[in-house]
Amino acid sequence: MQKIIIKNRKNQNIVVVIEKAEKQKGLVFIMHGLGGFKEQLHIELSAKVFRDNHYTVIRFDTTNTFGESDGNYEDATITNYYEDLEDIIAWSKNQEWYEEPFCLAGHSLGGFCITYYAINHIKEVKAIAPSAPVVSGELSLEAHGKEEIDNWKKTGWKIAESKSKPGIIKKLKWSHMEDRLKYDLLPDANKLTMPVLLTVGENDDSVLPEHEKLLFEKLPGKKEFYIIKDAPHTFREKKHLDEVYQIMDKWIKSL
Repeated sequence: MQKIIIKNRKNQNIVVVIEKAEKQKGLVFIMHGLGGFKEQLHIELSAKVFRDNHYTVIRFDTTNTFGESDGNYEDATITNYYEDLEDIIAWSKNQEWYEEPFCLAGHSLGGFCITYYAINHIKEVKAIAPSAPVVSGELSLEAHGKEEIDNWKKTGWKIAESKSKPGIIKKLKWSHMEDRLKYDLLPDANKLTMPVLLTVGENDDSVLPEHEKLLFEKLPGKKEFYIIKDAPHTFREKKHLDEVYQIMDKWIKSL
């Protein structure tokens, strides 16, 4: 494993972990969600299943999250996360292990970003595995509920304790939602002709399973959709992680 620092387009530091396969069968970029980081259990699991299938794995902390990269969580937006993904891939194109087409995997906001990247760079992407991806800003408003959204807009902040890093209070500006409302995967989902593996927790109250179905129904190519029984938005329990490993392993082997 190699950990390096690269600069994004704003000259901020992004910390990247490279796990190079000895006999490389493929390349994958794996992206965490809003406020996430590259060592979360479900991100580690995605990395492991691709490693076990002889893929070179690239993980990174976006800016404006709780990882090792620059920035502040309160400034996080879809735009900044997506630009970091673009910058990581652009940097990778000059590395000896780079190959196309490559795979993309990501959770929540990261799931949105990898799917949006695939829409915009179809020829570069072999397959995508979005887990509980944000589908659109409008559907996010619906999932959060009117009371929460009204309070967030009124106060200018959404405040909650981190479940991945207990003790850390997450404060997010209303401008995050204003940025999010610019985005929607549904109008261009028909461009996603590559294989897609879509997963979501049955009890996800952040990205609703019925919203994921809307995205799944628009996918034109080889596609699979799994609702993980009793699972929340972020997979942390061993039984959920084990189930997702089996699903992903079988899917990767089918590519």
